Amino acid sequence: MAGYDDGRVACTDDGLLIRHYYLYGAKRIRYSDIREVRRVSPLGFTARWRIHGSGDFVHWFNYDPRRPRKNTALVIYLDASVRPVITPDDPEAVRAELEAHGVRVTTGTESMR
Repeated sequence: MAGYDDGRVACTDDGLLIRHYYLYGAKRIRYSDIREVRRVSPLGFTARWRIHGSGDFVHWFNYDPRRPRKNTALVIYLDASVRPVITPDDPEAVRAELEAHGVRVTTGTESMR
């Protein structure tokens, strides 16, 4: 059973589910594969209006048409060159779920385009 689910992002028993990550579907990330999650707030102008995709080939935003009304992003650090970026409806609930599964969550800045 999911501990958090807003329709675009879900925290399940075994990992993070990012819906609409690819044009054709979702991305599943096991909690054990996450090195760190960085909470970034406020979102910059370009990141806030990035509805889907990437502007710098480092950060990849899942499809979220409500992103322009959101203020906080979670950047997921994996052992890969691309960092998934999510903007859940309730970032604090996602943070709590991630920490409950042993994921380190920090707060900082990030240059996202």
